[in-house]
Amino acid sequence: MGAGGPQRGAGPPDGGWGWAVLGACFVITGFAYGFPKAVSVFFRELMRDFGAGYSDTAWVSSIMLAMLYGTGPVSSMLVTRFGCRPVMLVGGLLASAGMVLASFATRLLELYLTAGVLTGLGLALNFQPSLIMLGLYFERRRPLANGLAAAGSPVFLSALSPLGQQLLEHFGWRGGFLLLGGLLLHCCACGAVMRPPPGPGRRGGEAAPHTAPPGGRPRRRLLDVRVCAQRAFAVYAVTKFLMALGLFVPAILLVNYAKDAGVPDADAAFLLSVVGFVDIVARPACGALAGLRLLRPRVAYLFSLALLANGLTDLSSAHARTYGALVAFCVAFGLSYGMVGALQFEAAWWTH
Repeated sequence: MGAGGPQRGAGPPDGGWGWAVLGACFVITGFAYGFPKAVSVFFRELMRDFGAGYSDTAWVSSIMLAMLYGTGPVSSMLVTRFGCRPVMLVGGLLASAGMVLASFATRLLELYLTAGVLTGLGLALNFQPSLIMLGLYFERRRPLANGLAAAGSPVFLSALSPLGQQLLEHFGWRGGFLLLGGLLLHCCACGAVMRPPPGPGRRGGEAAPHTAPPGGRPRRRLLDVRVCAQRAFAVYAVTKFLMALGLFVPAILLVNYAKDAGVPDADAAFLLSVVGFVDIVARPACGALAGLRLLRPRVAYLFSLALLANGLTDLSSAHARTYGALVAFCVAFGLSYGMVGALQFEAAWWTH
């Protein structure tokens, strides 16, 4: 290899093609977290066409999120067997196909299976591998890279919701679903840039080679559960499970809570924008802060403090009944929510 080029066997490049990988992770994270929430703008039309209640219609987003979080082991096994890029390409096709097929649905059950199961599975097959690739390309700058990638969530949520509303007004929910299915094909483009970093033993995005038995080929575990025996990882997993039970609730209920407090509809809707704007700034800023030499070994403690701040902020919302108080809550919630989003994956790296 020529002088000045990356050396094989060295650590993650912390740059170079990694910036393209980071951009792809930004898009994938935005779709994974923003898409299930953005679909909610179609609920009123779905309720009218299918004669269903809100709770029945909301299962579309719920199933999508359940597939995103619940199929992680399946995604991991596929990545181990085939590598990150092929899995992400297939995932992009599945996510797109789910929304395209949903545009032809005649029953809610068909929406559950297409937009819920199929699109949710496709998003999962993109999300987990993208985080793996980001970790392979960044080490010294990984906290900053995680923070920048996580900023895709509030950016895409802010963009997809008004886009969905415009598609609904001009093309109806069927045309909107069809066009959103086409938009999800960008996941395939993101998967295409996920080439393995230079270095031995990193075929298809694997983190490290597996030891080969004498006289035989390397044996790769499709699902290595030994990490679950590590106490730090077990604590992290339980924490993430408990966090997921309530982390998204304030953002979902905020607008209706404000309306019940007498806030006009337009002002109530603007509160989500306040959360989004603060969140966009908080995630990369917190990622950069966590990358400092003094703080990086203590990232698990920063993550714990972020969760504590988020919980205390949620408790304070019960006393926010004026518009000024609600704006202050949204600023505090956006900060703590962004800190959690920026630190959660970096904390996972330090648990094993």
